[in-house]
Amino acid sequence: MSETASVPLIADYPLRAHNTFGFDVRAQLACRIEREDQLLAAVRDPRAAGLPRLVLGGGSNIVLTRDFAGLVLLIALRGRRVLREDADAWFVEAAAGENWHEFVAWTLAHGLPGLENLALIPGTVGAAPIQNIGAYGLEMSERFASLRAVDLASGGIVDMDASACRFGYRDSFFKREGRDRFVITSVTFRLPKGWTPRAGYADVARELAARRNGGGNANTNADAATTADAPSAQAIFDAVVSVRRAKLPDPLALGNAGSFFKNPVVDAAQFNALLEREPGVISYPQSDGRMKLAAGWLIDRCGWKGRALGAAAVHDRQALVLVNRGGATGADVLALATAIQRDVAARFGVELEPEPIFL
Repeated sequence: MSETASVPLIADYPLRAHNTFGFDVRAQLACRIEREDQLLAAVRDPRAAGLPRLVLGGGSNIVLTRDFAGLVLLIALRGRRVLREDADAWFVEAAAGENWHEFVAWTLAHGLPGLENLALIPGTVGAAPIQNIGAYGLEMSERFASLRAVDLASGGIVDMDASACRFGYRDSFFKREGRDRFVITSVTFRLPKGWTPRAGYADVARELAARRNGGGNANTNADAATTADAPSAQAIFDAVVSVRRAKLPDPLALGNAGSFFKNPVVDAAQFNALLEREPGVISYPQSDGRMKLAAGWLIDRCGWKGRALGAAAVHDRQALVLVNRGGATGADVLALATAIQRDVAARFGVELEPEPIFL
């Protein structure tokens, strides 16, 4: 990698447009990264010596509680292509700065199904492995092949497979040991040729049924046609988009970071005890015998849906989403999240863990 790339560093840079909560905070220094070789040039600039670093893509998984006294790397790497194929799959690469939802739509437009359940998740391609994003029965790790990253400590380029990334539920190596050291620059996905639909989640299944029965969007493309037995990938994509738009606020209209809490997983004994007290608890069995609980249901049952603390509030249509009603700070959202965690723990004996990173 060249170390002579030139990149401008901008002082006192506003970050409001770079975090989906819309918090009005600033960075001591910031630079826009459009080429891989600019990363080392930025971090080795004398003006950035000794400063902490923050990597931002779409800013959809972070709560900025104050101004950042350091260097912010704004990832704007672009590009997407089909790398290769074998008998079983296509391998598709996208640069870290690509918008995730637009990338998913692009794969379907090119006849490459497999990511449709992850439609309309906010953020960039580079953020997807960090969070191991997932929705409606699919996690990104199931379609992951490898990624390319810059090691800011050594200056080298690394290629990492799934085992090196240590994916977990909304978790990865990059949220733990690799945090602040590795910057993802591109991700390669393995999209199976033997694709089968995943349409078992109730909300998606209902939307698909409504569209089959003539209750869907009249503008739905004919290519999204769905049969009673096997919805197409495009049909699932359209259904997921419709469901998410109905339940989740647009960050451009109402600041938010999507689902704010992870769905907690409890062992069988704890679940059975909870079920006796709360027969209506929403749960999903896991392969290891544990049960995943619906965090939104727990929050709703504690009476938080639609409630606010100052300018930070719980969304009135989806209790899993915390929103900035205008003028909220990251500290306001943190206070709201803490109050919700306290009430859920008191009523259900369950600890809620936030998905976003607090800074």
